[in-house]
Amino acid sequence: MQLTKLVVGLSLALGFVATAAAQTTMRISISTAQNSHQGIAIDTFAKEVEKRTAGRYKVQTFYNGALGGERESIEAVQLGTQELAFSSTGPVPNFVPEARIFDVPFLFRDKAHARAVLDGPIGQEMLTKFDSKGFKALAWAENGFRHMTNSKRSVNTPEDLKGLKMRTMENPVHIAAYKGFGIITTPMAFPEVFTALQQGTVDGQENPLPVIISAKFDQVQKHLTLTGHVYSPAIFVMNKASFDKLSAADKQAFIDAAKEGTKANRARVDEDDAKGVADLRAKGMTVVDNPDKSKFVAALAPVNAEFEKQFGKATLDKIRDVK
Repeated sequence: MQLTKLVVGLSLALGFVATAAAQTTMRISISTAQNSHQGIAIDTFAKEVEKRTAGRYKVQTFYNGALGGERESIEAVQLGTQELAFSSTGPVPNFVPEARIFDVPFLFRDKAHARAVLDGPIGQEMLTKFDSKGFKALAWAENGFRHMTNSKRSVNTPEDLKGLKMRTMENPVHIAAYKGFGIITTPMAFPEVFTALQQGTVDGQENPLPVIISAKFDQVQKHLTLTGHVYSPAIFVMNKASFDKLSAADKQAFIDAAKEGTKANRARVDEDDAKGVADLRAKGMTVVDNPDKSKFVAALAPVNAEFEKQFGKATLDKIRDVK
């Protein structure tokens, strides 16, 4: 009887070990806080992966640049030292040059237009461009429309931007555009930005409201102008070799989990956009909420002419014409 119990006990123990061994743990990271539109994206994704794979895959979540800035995280995914990342498209053109077209200033009318492009044929075709670069792009998500903040002066017109030293993302399209405004551009990884603003290394930065709020930039920036100069997509990327090892069902589970993460992410962006200006005003920021955007568009006419040469006017118009 004792022997039987021992055999049963060992069998159960071995079963638990086998179950534990069968679980594969992966990592995903963001540069912003957990309580942000990006945090809700990866938290939802991780929960959905575990649920949709019956616990065989677990995704560990890392926040606030704990595994490096966006560029470092994307590079780690490409190299296979990290399985997953969620990032704005800021550094993406350094790895997938075709994606830089989505960063052209004033390309998208509003969020509905941007989402229609990304979720439609144009955006879905762009996801396939990542395959040959060592990535599986799982889904487009959202960072939001970018706005200008600074510690020096209220920005009402493009002329007010001249001479301001602004942190920019490590993105060639953004840098070219902001130089067109007369800004002194300072590319910098996101985890370094708060300290740079605090110490006066840079005068300002530009980001969507959800990032400005979650990063607490109101503590180190006095002025906000709702320029909405660039729409900033975000993306779930996975190491291509890691994705290719999955079964067909698990591949679909990861893609569907990313889509659920996108839904939660976009809902949070909408929420932050709706309440953000009032929140930031209450925290002491001066907000120019209705600048004359036509002046900002006009200031970039020479830069946009270069973008039309670079990307092709017909290609840009195809994006602009999506309903």
